[in-house]
Amino acid sequence: NVFTSLKDDEVLENLPVGTTVTMFFHDLGPQLGWTMVFLAECIGPLFIYLFFFLHLFNVYEQKDDYTSSPCSVVTYNCLYYWGFSAWLAYYINHPLYTPPSYGNLQVYSALVVFTVCSLTFSQPRLRPKRIPYPTRNPFTWLFFFVSCPNYTYEVGTWLSFSIMTQCVPVALFTLLGFIQMTIWARGKHKMYTREFTDYPELRSAIIPLFL
Repeated sequence: NVFTSLKDDEVLENLPVGTTVTMFFHDLGPQLGWTMVFLAECIGPLFIYLFFFLHLFNVYEQKDDYTSSPCSVVTYNCLYYWGFSAWLAYYINHPLYTPPSYGNLQVYSALVVFTVCSLTFSQPRLRPKRIPYPTRNPFTWLFFFVSCPNYTYEVGTWLSFSIMTQCVPVALFTLLGFIQMTIWARGKHKMYTREFTDYPELRSAIIPLFL
């Protein structure tokens, strides 16, 4: 007997089987949608960050507890959420937080990159039925060079966030996030090249012409 797993997009009537075939279905149980997964990932870190931003925890020294940071970059960053929230928030919102070395020039320049990278799109997580190509949307033009531009934009977001805050914990989180997203991007890139024989050779996984 030969057992073969079927792909999600295969049609039963197109399968190369005879008149008699036995099929086995595996019940995975209740499944959560991607919307619920994203909410579970994002809502918690967002509230954790706000606790530090509003000084609701007694984590700072008493003499500094009721003072606020004079840096405007703190206000811009209070709306952003992701992992490491408590660790990042502790340093960024600390009353003794010092502004970046090049002041507002560094903050606003990085903020522009941060905003542009944040206004990106989300790739579908299902197996693609055709090769994704750039459209008139300028945010899709990275498809000329990479297979997973959403990861490229997310790395750009965190990199600009690191420059904007000039905070070591943020830079470390950016590095760890880049490593993980590189693994995911290379996996998708390998899937694309395996599924499509005419896949563009110029494309790399996440960093144009490099990685």
